[in-house]
Amino acid sequence: MTTFRNLIDAHELEKLIDASACRVVDCRFDLMQPEKGRSDYLTGHIPGAVYADLDRDLASEITEESGRHPLPTLPDFQRLLTGWGIENDTQVVVYDYANGATAARLWWMLRWVGHDKVAVLDGGIAAWERAGLKLSTEIPAFDPVEFNLRPDHGMIATTAEIFDATQSQQPQILLDARDRPRFAGKTEPIDTVAGHVPGAVNLPFLETIRADGTWLPLPELADLWRAALGGCPEAPAIVMCGSGVTACHILLTAHLLELTPPRLYVGSWSEWIRDTSRPIATSN
Repeated sequence: MTTFRNLIDAHELEKLIDASACRVVDCRFDLMQPEKGRSDYLTGHIPGAVYADLDRDLASEITEESGRHPLPTLPDFQRLLTGWGIENDTQVVVYDYANGATAARLWWMLRWVGHDKVAVLDGGIAAWERAGLKLSTEIPAFDPVEFNLRPDHGMIATTAEIFDATQSQQPQILLDARDRPRFAGKTEPIDTVAGHVPGAVNLPFLETIRADGTWLPLPELADLWRAALGGCPEAPAIVMCGSGVTACHILLTAHLLELTPPRLYVGSWSEWIRDTSRPIATSN
């Protein structure tokens, strides 16, 4: 059976499900309507899928220093995975509504703990339905299994190192995956302060996908990445967004392009603005 590590299409996923060769996780979530994803899951989901709530499962409690979606503790994440029947050699497929915005967060988290047999459903549940495939309302239950975490903390960038770089004007490539008006500081619908980290460049994750939520062809993705990085796509980078979620979409894009994987600034903008001494930039 083929192993999938980045993207998978609906018909490939159907074959895995028919062969009982994967675990499927529904990551649908709406920041403005936090219960909508779970409600939609109960209404209908890809057969065999369990539900992952961004706030409750893929993040821990917000603190006075953290961003909006700090990572769960390793023991909590381990319990979550074993409760879903995910072992170290299990093929995992994650999906959301369409664009991979939240599914990529779980894709990255699994890689963070040493599990790379995970793929995002290209185009999400919308692609599944366009393919004429059926949904289910059955909620699966799995016997707990064993999953050994092998976390790679080198995949994470911290506020302290980014702040030090801004103060010393050390060269760093910091990609911000938020949309252009938010990055420029013209609007801020979620966080309390608008703008971006000085020196950051903008690569909105929504510009890397088609209207139907599927990823753009590789040549177009390469052009976008090259433009964002000033023609130097192999440069090391840190990726951020509002709260360390949609930035994972850009991380997956880097994997598709076989670039040096960027690190994730988990706290992202919502953590950066916690301290008013940290500089903020805006642009036209």
